Amino acid sequence: MHTYMHVIPRLRWQDALDVLIVAYVIYRITLLIRGTRTMQMVVGLGILAIAFVVSQMLGLFTLNWLLNNFLGSLIVILVVIFQADIRRALTGVGARSFFTTRANVSDIAEELVKAAEWLSARRIGGLIVIEHDVGLQDVVDTGRVIDGRASPELIETIFMPGSPMHDGAVIIKGDQVLAAACQLPLSTNPNVSLTLGMRHRAAIGLTEDSDASVIVVSEQDGTISIARQGRLMRGLKPQELLVALQNLDSLGTDTRGVT
Repeated sequence: MHTYMHVIPRLRWQDALDVLIVAYVIYRITLLIRGTRTMQMVVGLGILAIAFVVSQMLGLFTLNWLLNNFLGSLIVILVVIFQADIRRALTGVGARSFFTTRANVSDIAEELVKAAEWLSARRIGGLIVIEHDVGLQDVVDTGRVIDGRASPELIETIFMPGSPMHDGAVIIKGDQVLAAACQLPLSTNPNVSLTLGMRHRAAIGLTEDSDASVIVVSEQDGTISIARQGRLMRGLKPQELLVALQNLDSLGTDTRGVT
């Protein structure tokens, strides 16, 4: 028994902490890529790794040489393939601080729902961006500064046809409208439905590179949607939108109506 104690190393508290940190990192990465193209790429790389092992076992030298050279540059390949996800993850980490608190969107959720419902009833297109941890100053700079309290009346006025600021997005932080007529980046995801218009593509595009949420009102049929983490929930009723805004942290796990 005494011999076995010398063979088995003693577990230090640092080892337990090390395992917990690695497990948490893997968990966060899984949440980040779940349901996205990145997960499909990870599965593809896993299949290549299995093919590499099998080629060694079966003596398939040419295939093994090709896979060996490919996997030998794995770090560079990962950076190239996952650059958008890496950028989003690092931005999210840098945005979180112990000295700042996240704006409580639920405080103005009812005002946003009223504005979206008003626009929907009149089939007036609208893009309402809600800033979270990641700052959107580069997007704000593309529009016109408002810096006013978010209210249904203000948002409705901005998107009224004929308004000089109706063509673009409204950026909201906390209970303030930072800017209007802002330009959003279009999604580069080839899997986005071709039936979606520019507003919906812009909403998805912004949420692919930030943690923002975007309310979209369709000009064609008045449909209300919300984009989050590069995914779009369509056909929301006002009450459903209210629940979604009050539970933004759980939106990434809801796949209903996602395009």
